[in-house]
Amino acid sequence: MIIAVDGPAASGKGTLAQGLARQFRLPHLDTGLLYRAVGRAVAGAVEQPDFEARAIAAAERLDPTHLDSAGLGTAEAALLASRVARIPEVRAALRAFQRQFASQPGGAVLDGRDIGTRICPDADVKLFITADTRVRAARRTAQLRAKGLAVDGEAIFRQIAARDENDRTNPAGAFYPAADAHLLDTTELDIDAALRAAIAIVEAARTGRAR
Repeated sequence: MIIAVDGPAASGKGTLAQGLARQFRLPHLDTGLLYRAVGRAVAGAVEQPDFEARAIAAAERLDPTHLDSAGLGTAEAALLASRVARIPEVRAALRAFQRQFASQPGGAVLDGRDIGTRICPDADVKLFITADTRVRAARRTAQLRAKGLAVDGEAIFRQIAARDENDRTNPAGAFYPAADAHLLDTTELDIDAALRAAIAIVEAARTGRAR
């Protein structure tokens, strides 16, 4: 069973994808980490004329088995990820790994921004997670402060809004719900309630297929 989980920054898609992976005993891939890793690799070349070429090279030589999720969780890494994700050749270089991960025996759970539309269009279940921008910013701020980081809530809000705009206007991406995706708005839900709702969607989809 392949479960595709898409949605904007700080919507809770990553946490929900992890929970679904545990529930259904499937491997999980946060595809955003791939783009964050590429962005971090070329962070010092943003203003250079060969920025795109460097990003493509970084994507082609990226070793997905050595991703340090802790070191890729910054707002700067997120903005760099959205920038390199606009480069078609970067997306092409990372697409093969994502599809290979999804096709392993038994299936997998993948979360990102174009899983249900580009990476796994034939996924068994597709979810698109969303939430109010202010709520998402507050969640991300609380998450970072819980790690001991001194962050500005308004700055986080502006960064998430900018990330949303980059994602929506990305000519190389597909940041919109798949036609057959199940929409899950987590604005009014805590993580436990959101996970129960997501599990219910997957279970209903499985039951429907079994008929």
